[in-house]
Amino acid sequence: YLSRCLLISILNWDSWRCCQRANNGKQSRFNNRIKTSKYNILTFLPVNLFEQFQRAANAYFLFLLILQLIPEISSLSWFTTIVPLMMVFTITAVKDATDDCVSICTVTFTKLQNEKWMNVRPGDIIKLENNTFVAADLLLLSSSEPHGLCYIETAELDGETNLKVRQALPVTSELGNLIFHFTGVVVCEPPNNKLDKFTGVLFWKDNRYSLNNEKMLLRGCVLRNTGWCFGMVIFAGPDTKLMQNSGRTKFKRTSIDRLMNTLVLWIFGFLVCMGIILAIGNSIWEQQVGAHFRIYLYWNEVVNSSVFSGFLTFWSYIIILNSVVPISLYVSVEVIRLGHSYFINWDRKMYYPKKDTPAEVRTTTLNEELGQIEYIFSDKTGTITQNIMTFNKCSINGKTYGKSVLINVLPVKNPDLPVDFSFNPLADRKFQFYDHSLIESIKLGDSVVHEFFRLLSLCHTVMSEEKNAGELIYQVQSPDEGALVTAARNFGFIFKSRTPETITVEEMGKLVTYQLLAILDFNNIRKRMSVIVQTPDGQIKLYCKGADTILFERLHPSNEELMDLTSDHLEEFAGEGLRTLALAYKNLTEEHFKEWFKILQEANTSLDSRNEHLAAAYEEIEKDMMLLGATAIEDKLQEGVTETIASLSLANIKIWVLTGDKQETAMNIGYSCHMLTDTMNEIFIVAGHTVMKLQIQYSDREYFVFQAHALEADLENEFVEVACMCKTVICCRATPLQKAQVVELVKKHRKAVTLAIGDGANDISMIKSAHIGIGISGEEGMQAVLASDYSFAQFRYLKQLLLVHGRWSYFRMCKFLCYFFYKNFSFTLVHFWFGFFCGFSAQTVYDQWFITLFNIVYASLPVLAMGLFDQDVNEQNSMDYAKLYEPGQLNLLFNKRKFFICIAHGVYTSFALFFIPYGAFYNTAGEDGKHIADYQSFAVTVATSLVIVVSVQIALDTSYWTAINRFFILGSIAVYFAILFAMHSDGIFVIFPNHFPFVGNARNSLSQISVWLVILLTTVISVMPVITFRFLKEDLNPTLIDQKPLQNYMRQVSRRSSRRSAYAFSHQEGFGELITSGKNM
Repeated sequence: YLSRCLLISILNWDSWRCCQRANNGKQSRFNNRIKTSKYNILTFLPVNLFEQFQRAANAYFLFLLILQLIPEISSLSWFTTIVPLMMVFTITAVKDATDDCVSICTVTFTKLQNEKWMNVRPGDIIKLENNTFVAADLLLLSSSEPHGLCYIETAELDGETNLKVRQALPVTSELGNLIFHFTGVVVCEPPNNKLDKFTGVLFWKDNRYSLNNEKMLLRGCVLRNTGWCFGMVIFAGPDTKLMQNSGRTKFKRTSIDRLMNTLVLWIFGFLVCMGIILAIGNSIWEQQVGAHFRIYLYWNEVVNSSVFSGFLTFWSYIIILNSVVPISLYVSVEVIRLGHSYFINWDRKMYYPKKDTPAEVRTTTLNEELGQIEYIFSDKTGTITQNIMTFNKCSINGKTYGKSVLINVLPVKNPDLPVDFSFNPLADRKFQFYDHSLIESIKLGDSVVHEFFRLLSLCHTVMSEEKNAGELIYQVQSPDEGALVTAARNFGFIFKSRTPETITVEEMGKLVTYQLLAILDFNNIRKRMSVIVQTPDGQIKLYCKGADTILFERLHPSNEELMDLTSDHLEEFAGEGLRTLALAYKNLTEEHFKEWFKILQEANTSLDSRNEHLAAAYEEIEKDMMLLGATAIEDKLQEGVTETIASLSLANIKIWVLTGDKQETAMNIGYSCHMLTDTMNEIFIVAGHTVMKLQIQYSDREYFVFQAHALEADLENEFVEVACMCKTVICCRATPLQKAQVVELVKKHRKAVTLAIGDGANDISMIKSAHIGIGISGEEGMQAVLASDYSFAQFRYLKQLLLVHGRWSYFRMCKFLCYFFYKNFSFTLVHFWFGFFCGFSAQTVYDQWFITLFNIVYASLPVLAMGLFDQDVNEQNSMDYAKLYEPGQLNLLFNKRKFFICIAHGVYTSFALFFIPYGAFYNTAGEDGKHIADYQSFAVTVATSLVIVVSVQIALDTSYWTAINRFFILGSIAVYFAILFAMHSDGIFVIFPNHFPFVGNARNSLSQISVWLVILLTTVISVMPVITFRFLKEDLNPTLIDQKPLQNYMRQVSRRSSRRSAYAFSHQEGFGELITSGKNM
């Protein structure tokens, strides 16, 4: 249960609302229930069985079970198949149900009137309180703020962290307590996935009111800086724009699963070929030899010809040889995957103590795919970054202040003490600065330093609120502005309040009120913001802050020397990954201002090209400014992000950042986490809208930043072709559905294994589309976690998950499968060779109890131990030598070639297992002079040789020995002999004479030295080629692991970043006009 709370009121519904609610209740699509699970009580059994039968082997085993129920063709009991098959279905079903249970989410909310979130329907009026999620797509009716304004954060939808403004219609914003009598009717567009568009009409009191996106609160948004608001539900549940962008829950299967389906079909074809060969042999033998024995061995009445005998023999051998793909394979695979999942859950290195959050495997069937990732698609906000801005450095009048900062590097043991701001009772105690000379300059009255912080306290769109005496709270439109205004506040220039005409600042303990004459608002083209204020003594000043490349072009020529010095400082700040911003001012005469203000008014009232006229007016006043300095803000990355990206890059994993944020913000984070560096070629931004333009832009480029329109349908091929050649790709302004589209394009065109990681609802579609989806359990809810396959709290844990757990899971699963196929071909093909010596009669070499127990008891635990615990290198080496990850990406450890090698090995071993004992026993007498070449003695010798050979082979295959491995290998051999002597004992024969015919044989055969010599010879001949091959291979063609010592493939990652401004990155146009209008006061 989530702890979020919304308030729902259903007071005083009129007849239309009651009718609407009743009609909606009849249509389930209108409720607010969403489903992140695959099953429910009714669909679990059919859907799960359908999913299990997607494995060709399960259908194959069901077919064999049907054959075994036919007595004319079956020489094995039906229980040898149905018991393991039911175990497979049951274990898999229980595991799938457990996985799915953690995906189910029911959210309950409290009153005005108690109601569950899932019961919210269109037409309901909902009351939201500050800092709560919006429950459905709402039409804003009224709010606690003047003029029906409210502020929302849309990071869950588009990745942008800056606040956005929504405003209710004037006719509804003043309803107050009469909101419950609202009886309007909304006619709007059908549900769609367009996050930035809404078209509708409100009919109320015989009037029509146009509705657009500015009056909507979409599901997934968070209400900020607004006490409360009322909204009417327009879309709920799967009809909301968020869910329309989320995509469908898909059944995910690993590449190994898909390969095994193909291999099972091949094995079945091989099985059919063996059956045909033996059936033809049976027909020929019955025709030429068997006819002479019919006087002694009567044919059944059903068998009336040698051809029909061959037909029945074909099906008999299909049953006998079916163990080339044993049912226990799938049970073992599920057990190994479950074990790997628990290892991930228990890994303390992926546990985040601050939130008491361990890593969690939510889908246990994908672990080995973690060792094959080629592309990672990552969200930015909340995934790579913490969304926390801190004021770290500044340059004022050519002098730098602030200690050097290394992003994401552990602090030194004895850092300098931070500046003591105790002299300032309104200082933010969370703010820390490590250069005492700056505070000394302020206390000494340095006029330029004072002007610097005065600018920061005046030039912004922040709103202030003083709840209690001395408790000042800023409502910031972007975290950048919050960091700058907070810095000015701590250094003694405290922004206190504002009206549409004034700004009040407390400067070093003195309250000063400035007249606000104009705000020159920010936009993406200007990349700067200015305010014009009048001081109490009548002086008019323009304060401007913005991108250094833009601001430097508008400075007075006398600033040339200071500009060069500040440029060097900006270069230094940017090299440390800090977001830079230049500050300047200009003194204005009253006549100059009045003359310019007339131009501004004319631009504001122009009917044509209003924006162009305003831009020209701004340009007129924003020139010949005087440079004050620059600021440097750290956009805090999550801990360990840079090192994680560097390590994953060394593992040949391509990392793409997909964000709904602005291009500049995305590129800045690319520099901060070292995905973009100055050693790269010129970074190129794709901005064409046609194939021809894109092809021209693509030529001779290597690194790209893509905008969303590059994903349009006719540009997909060009996008994939170019992007996949790049080392770094950043996609900005991407909607949730476009994020999923990028993932699908790479899956489709590159056939690569993909991983998507995100923390918000806007990442759900991407997480569902990728082969592996990872949810970050961040600050803003659990939507991404609920849709994910794996979840943890920090991006840096991705390194441990992939390079250690993923690589080990892939390595272990591949070794397990190679050994399993080898073992079962060795076990099964002995029957094939025996067919040529038993008249193709479908007689088995082993007794049926050995056949039943071999894969369940005798040979199951050692291979499970190898699949669970084996390691080629330890955890630290897996992290240090990222190149070791590449075999999984290239699919080297288990593929079709490896499969055929295992089959050839198994065929050779089966040949040795049959013909060496056969040749040794041919016309041979025992030590007591008696003939030992009887069927039962031969069967015991072959079975014992098989158990010992496969045990020696798994000992050779094991790379990492533990007490468990030793116990299971030796224990399996001991259990085999214990059961063998028990089943061949007199006592059990007396009790069950029809089921245990091999009475006394084990004691008789294994007491002969010659039998043990045959077993030894068979073992040596079976394993010597393997030992020889591996010795030569390690000497002549060693792998990276074989090289001793391992070469260190890690390299230092360094860069020298180009200067870039960062102020405009998360700001939004329109707040200046909102402030001067007074609507938000």
